[in-house]
Amino acid sequence: MFEIYQLEHLVAITEYGTLSLAAEHLHISQPTLSRSIQKLEEELGFPLFDRLKNKMTLNESGELAVECARNVLKEADIMVQRLNTLERSRHTINIASCAPAPLWMLTPIVSRTFPNMTMSSEIRDIEELKKGLMDDTYQIVILPEPLEDNNIYSHKYCEEQLYVSLPPAHPLCGHKGIYMSELDGESMLLFSEIGFWSKLHKEKMPHTHFLIQHEAETLDVLARASAFPSFTSNLVMKSVGKIPNRVILPLLDEEATATFYICIKQSSNKKFNLLFNRTKFLSQ
Repeated sequence: MFEIYQLEHLVAITEYGTLSLAAEHLHISQPTLSRSIQKLEEELGFPLFDRLKNKMTLNESGELAVECARNVLKEADIMVQRLNTLERSRHTINIASCAPAPLWMLTPIVSRTFPNMTMSSEIRDIEELKKGLMDDTYQIVILPEPLEDNNIYSHKYCEEQLYVSLPPAHPLCGHKGIYMSELDGESMLLFSEIGFWSKLHKEKMPHTHFLIQHEAETLDVLARASAFPSFTSNLVMKSVGKIPNRVILPLLDEEATATFYICIKQSSNKKFNLLFNRTKFLSQ
């Protein structure tokens, strides 16, 4: 039976037009490539090329063989990708979230629950999270709603309430709470990686000049040292505390509160059962 590398050689000759160019691309000698194709033809039992002096062209069987070879190589690539994904999943827990704070809260719990596993985490939009969970890119995703799918288990995880952090001299400091529209048009500090919250800020505050910060530490330094308003939340304050000498007010917009769910495949429920037990208090 022929080998995968022989199919790669056949396709390369078709794509590059000549033995010499194909051999150069494959980083092998031209005689080696020629012997590989001859061996493939011997194993199939018929020629794939019409050979003339200094020229060889695919015959009808060769054209069909190239079409089939491309399909086989494509399926082989898919097989390798799926096997690599499976192997990584045995040693790595890939977590993704639509918002940063729930992820910050979850990752240390996952590390304690699975001390011998490697963990990766990232922020992605909601549709990417749903797709990534279904195709096993992620073993755990955090979404602002449960997934209505019999193959998915959704575990109520936590609630996040957005707040605004104001300098004491700000004219809105005397309020018990404010709407985002009341801040529209000001200059505000904003963390770049806020996930699905970003859409809310843009919709509710279209005239605000956001001073985007890509590092959480830089954002914290600026919030402490400047008079610019910034955002925080109950989860952020629980994780890193309140910024001193700032007035913290809740945002009263209905959309400024979100309930998050940890979503996994039902087939992984047993594996993550202990993790769910350790996160129950966050949803109470």
